[in-house]
Amino acid sequence: MISYLVIAALLVVADQLMKYWIVSNLSLGEALNVIPDVFSLTYFQNSGAAWSILEGQMWFFALVTFIAVPVCLWLLWKNRGGSKFYSFALSLVIAGALGNFIDRMRLGYVVDMFQTDFINFPIFNVADMCLTIGVALVFIYALFEERFERKTK
Repeated sequence: MISYLVIAALLVVADQLMKYWIVSNLSLGEALNVIPDVFSLTYFQNSGAAWSILEGQMWFFALVTFIAVPVCLWLLWKNRGGSKFYSFALSLVIAGALGNFIDRMRLGYVVDMFQTDFINFPIFNVADMCLTIGVALVFIYALFEERFERKTK
């Protein structure tokens, strides 16, 4: 279980370091083209969720984090010795929730930076990637739990 908490902690650190680099090196709204017409780094401040939904609803995001992180920690504890796939998924969810929570409590908004230039998609960050991938993996695990359990035993 400790290794999954270390993974979560390292991902939170990576998220915060990336956000620090963006804030230190780009002006708000400034874009750094990485792959022309495909991907750029753009400094954006988001006080909501994806597509700025629930903008300014800090209490809602705090409540979700205060529920999600302890639940994921409990599930991680309950799964100790169980599926590594599931434990990894939970560590991603924990990292994503905490990475954005730190920004919301410290700054009042989340620093986003990854922009896809070839499609209209919200600008996102490392914590968002952790949350999205983690939740997707939890759903995959839930769909195929029986198969994962057979492989574990």
